[in-house]
Amino acid sequence: MVEAAKVATAPLSKAITAVGSLRSDESITVRPEVAGRVAFIGFEEGQRVPRGATLVRLDPAINQAEVQQAQANLTLARAKYERALELQGKGFISGQARDEAENNLKVAEAAVALANARLAKTEIKAPFTGVIGLRSISVGDYVKEGADIVNLEAIDALKVDFRVPEIYLKEIAVGQTLQVTLDALPGKTYAGRVFAINPLVDAAGRAIVIRAQVKNTDTALRPGMFARVRLFTRTVEDARVLPEQALVPQGEDQYVFRIVDGKAARAKVTVGQRRDGMVEIVDGVAAGDLVVTAGQLKLRDGAPVTVAAGRQGPPIAAGKSATANGGTPDKAETVATPAKAGTGPAGATPRS
Repeated sequence: MVEAAKVATAPLSKAITAVGSLRSDESITVRPEVAGRVAFIGFEEGQRVPRGATLVRLDPAINQAEVQQAQANLTLARAKYERALELQGKGFISGQARDEAENNLKVAEAAVALANARLAKTEIKAPFTGVIGLRSISVGDYVKEGADIVNLEAIDALKVDFRVPEIYLKEIAVGQTLQVTLDALPGKTYAGRVFAINPLVDAAGRAIVIRAQVKNTDTALRPGMFARVRLFTRTVEDARVLPEQALVPQGEDQYVFRIVDGKAARAKVTVGQRRDGMVEIVDGVAAGDLVVTAGQLKLRDGAPVTVAAGRQGPPIAAGKSATANGGTPDKAETVATPAKAGTGPAGATPRS
């Protein structure tokens, strides 16, 4: 007595599984471009701030005085230039004197622009909408150029960076979809899409770095989180699938026993992807073939076979568990495991 099932055909999405890290969509450390004493802090730590909001204002007294000085010099230079034009028209001064007055006017105008630019830099504004981190300054602190003030993170959408072995180079492409799960948030799945692939293959691990974007509508995701990524590469519409227990391994080969006219017929098969107890059969059996799934260990090629009553199952519906969990049905996957430096090309471990 044996148990048997028919070879089914179903759409089977091929996927590569890897691990990666989440990154902010935009991330900066706020730093002043001019030195000064902190006069105003316009945010609360952890607060969401809009683009253009004033974050920090340095004491502008010295810079305002420089602007006034530059404007006074500009007024004088303009008056001298206008007088030079009048005198040249009457022939009292040379063209060279007029040119010098014009040049002094332009220098004064540039000095005013420079002073205004320095004054504007005493007020630091948010370059994009995001969430403020933890500040390292207080009102009254003297900060130098380039000193760290606070970090600003845009987390409405996050980037996920992950690596896959170079053997998958021909299978990956910009625009492919993926699913992200996190150990810190069990039971939740986030959809994403690949938008960039690094053209440089990492020589140390022989891996390709891929960057995707993931929506973070509930703001539950945070930059730096460990992420498990399932990248969908392509879909085989009529993949043949069987329960894994139907396989009979012999050395490096895999076999199954078909039931033909009541007798066992051993067939060598080529195995593809595995998932949730199911295996893809690339070659060796046809859709609809009746294959032994239990009791085949004692079978011999050509031996008569009796299928136990009620043990001849219908064609297997591939991907049922994935659909029940809200995922994409029929996902076959390969686990991307980049090799360590010096060990050769990165490999992929099939997930059973």
